[in-house]
Amino acid sequence: MNQLRIYGIAASRAFRPLWTACELAIDFEHIPQGYRHGATRNPAFLEVNPNGHIPVLTEIRGGTLITVWESMACSLYLADVYGKADGLDLSPASPAEKAQALRWSFWTVTELEKDTLSILMHRIAMPEAERKPEVAETAEKRLMLPLSVLEQHLIAQQTNEYVYLAGSRFTIADLCVASVVSWARAASPAFWERFPSTQAWLRDCLARPAHQQARNLP
Repeated sequence: MNQLRIYGIAASRAFRPLWTACELAIDFEHIPQGYRHGATRNPAFLEVNPNGHIPVLTEIRGGTLITVWESMACSLYLADVYGKADGLDLSPASPAEKAQALRWSFWTVTELEKDTLSILMHRIAMPEAERKPEVAETAEKRLMLPLSVLEQHLIAQQTNEYVYLAGSRFTIADLCVASVVSWARAASPAFWERFPSTQAWLRDCLARPAHQQARNLP
């Protein structure tokens, strides 16, 4: 028995490995570890992740305890270990698809995450009295360039009759990027009208049953 566990709540970066696990129909134990009020700083959790952050993925495989932290790493690990690599599920089925998964996932962390999170927090998540509209507006301006890169890639894919980042099917590359781009849905209409292909792609990704399944987790 692999005893796979995923620590973290769906309303956090833990959503990425939870969504991945749902896509792959993996049997796992979900431990809805929160992060507020020092919840990840207690000695028991710090034994799992000494960084004191969620998500964390652990499993016993072949008698060895495997621990993975960082949300993108957890998702890529699940796709690599549990996917069939048969060109049907979300796991990369070729070196080219693996390259797409790696480059888009790391790109998302470095180019998108900070500003999409700023938009989410200052447009929706924070109490209204604490929001700073100027922070969200500045984040939108910075996102113009990286989202233009994504938009142009999707347009180029369409010329080959592809609708996803790595080809004709939804892969872990799409999941990792969509999980972050979705934070920017609260951006202004004037912002989003520049990216029609990205909007269509994102709607398609978020309409997947596994996405809703993961959203319903605690």
